[in-house]
Amino acid sequence: MTQEPSRQSGANSRRVLVTGGAGFIGSHLVEALLDRGDVVTVIDNLSTGRRSNIPEVHERLRFIEADLGDALPGMAESDRFEEIYHLAAAVGVKRILERPVESIETNIVDTVALLRFAEHHGPTPETGARTLIASSSEVYGKSEAAPFSEEDDCVYGPTTAGRWSYACSKAIDEHLALAHADAAGLPVVVARFFNTVGPRQVGDYGMVLPNFVRAALMGDAIPVYGDGGQSRCFCDVRDVVPAIMRLLSTPSCVGRVFNIGSDHLISILELARRVASVLGSTSEPKLIPYDKAYGPGFEDLRLRRPDLTRIRDAIGFEASIPLDVTIRDIASQINTSAAASGGNAVQ
Repeated sequence: MTQEPSRQSGANSRRVLVTGGAGFIGSHLVEALLDRGDVVTVIDNLSTGRRSNIPEVHERLRFIEADLGDALPGMAESDRFEEIYHLAAAVGVKRILERPVESIETNIVDTVALLRFAEHHGPTPETGARTLIASSSEVYGKSEAAPFSEEDDCVYGPTTAGRWSYACSKAIDEHLALAHADAAGLPVVVARFFNTVGPRQVGDYGMVLPNFVRAALMGDAIPVYGDGGQSRCFCDVRDVVPAIMRLLSTPSCVGRVFNIGSDHLISILELARRVASVLGSTSEPKLIPYDKAYGPGFEDLRLRRPDLTRIRDAIGFEASIPLDVTIRDIASQINTSAAASGGNAVQ
């Protein structure tokens, strides 16, 4: 179903395309763009996104439910955009391990199509659209550098270990984006997300925080993979979205790669206990070996922390939403969704 936005209402507004706009990060971005007064087109096949994440009806929103490779060729020559945010991608360790071919092809083939489209659908026929390519901290692979800096070497396992296919595919996306910038002058920005969390994130594909929150609300054991000593930095999506909008609108950021996230470390075992404490739950962590969670030979990093010097210097970025607030808001979202579907809200 395609819903056309009102052209009159957005005559003086930015025209923005968001791929994956019904997903977790994408839907928060769409909300912020509409609040800014933009005319927004969303393309999402709803493989992991949810139609309910974005407005059913809005005069400045057009929603196209389709695979990106099918939707872009059908766009009219007059469909021109000042900004494009490419967030459509395979997400979640579980999904990537279960569907490796789909994940690799989605990440690379769709990015190829999107970048070619962006070159010819900018504000004028001669100008490409400013384009943000969403990448991932996974591109650092199993590097032992700490913290990860944008110019660090990337270290991957062998091609026989499917766990690294996602990292490689996102690295190819970055190479493609920067090559288009060099060869065609396309104004691109690459954002490497580090453990973005918040309301609307679901645990279906292995996302740790919503799974922990749901277990704590139900009073179940909180599943912690490995020994729980691995450490991560979690950043609320409501801090991340304004930052990527500023990155794309700042001329000095064009043609560059930026880490984006928090740099406050917490171990996964400590996170499980923190979730239970914040929600007043009696749930306790339960350790699950990696080979039972993901299969034999799964590798994970002990520490993943971004160096945020570059993004702080560029746009003054600082994460401001406390983790405890994020935990409570995810719990509220879960309870609201349960009530809306006719289930019982949990304690």
